[in-house]
Amino acid sequence: MPAVRLEGLTKIFANDAVGRRVARTIAAATGAPSLTAVDHIDLDVRDGEFFSMLGPSGSGKTTTLRMIAGFELPTEGRVLLHGVDVSTQPPFQRDVNTVFQDYALFPHMSVSDNVAYGLVVRKVPKTERVRRVGEALDMVRLTGFDKRRPSQLSGGQRQRVALARALVNRPRVLLLDEPLGALDLKLREEMQIELKAIQQQVGITFIYVTHDQEEALTMSDRLAVFNRGRIEQVGAPAEVYERPATAFVAGFVGTSNLLRDDVARAVVGQGGTFTVRPEKIRLAEPEDPVGSDETSALGRIRSVVYLGPDTRFVVTLDAGAELVVTQQNLVTSSMDALALEGKAVRLIWKRTHNYRVADSAA
Repeated sequence: MPAVRLEGLTKIFANDAVGRRVARTIAAATGAPSLTAVDHIDLDVRDGEFFSMLGPSGSGKTTTLRMIAGFELPTEGRVLLHGVDVSTQPPFQRDVNTVFQDYALFPHMSVSDNVAYGLVVRKVPKTERVRRVGEALDMVRLTGFDKRRPSQLSGGQRQRVALARALVNRPRVLLLDEPLGALDLKLREEMQIELKAIQQQVGITFIYVTHDQEEALTMSDRLAVFNRGRIEQVGAPAEVYERPATAFVAGFVGTSNLLRDDVARAVVGQGGTFTVRPEKIRLAEPEDPVGSDETSALGRIRSVVYLGPDTRFVVTLDAGAELVVTQQNLVTSSMDALALEGKAVRLIWKRTHNYRVADSAA
């Protein structure tokens, strides 16, 4: 049985007095943007997995999370937690907890009081509260910080207090709404590793919302890519990255090159839409030989961006498109890379790295 099952989940934001049918009519008549934030989503999240909802702003991922939490009610469809339909239940009746981006800590309370708040509301005996708060703070490596106020903590420490406050209630599902968004890059990368380690330690289901594809690839057992209120693909990180289902997924999860129609016929040898990842392509001299199992294209380097460990080349193809090529700087310096701008080159990659994608989700 999945920890979370979504069946035909739909959310249309409209005035209650107007209603669902009239909202659709108004949108169609005025040509206004769709009022449908989430559009008939079906999804199973396995018990005990770290699952991420990935997508750009406005794609429906946060609204979906809020319907799982109970902060929004579905317009259509059902939310089931461990087989129980909770679609109309308020948040406090659902066995879930939520960690928000702004942490929502009480500034006048100490760390221990913040963590214990949910236990106080549930009337857990004091001795049990003290024990569970200590365990939660130890889990997030904040032992000894119990007397401090939130204003005396760093951003990363406040994030961990919010996490401890959610975990101390021992929910079966923990929902995280972009909790690392306010942290600087280095701290965010450290917290990604910590969050995954904590999830493995406690063994409960984590559902994580993010627009950062690196976060999703780093932490997730599986992820769903959202676009315009629908799910374009669900799979393990390597599957979604290496075998994107649609052109949107290929472009949003990492950097991808798309070869379409006439360009695809000229380069790949057949029509359609194909993707090839930048790191799969190598730069060669125009006269260099091409293997029977390889694809190649002639072009000229339009721009060079030196990134420290890597260099990114944008190559204008003779066939009429542009491809991005990423090359690791094993021996290349910044001056060597920049000197290649304007140079004629041949791009070569394995035919197996030409991956056909659909233009949109079915």
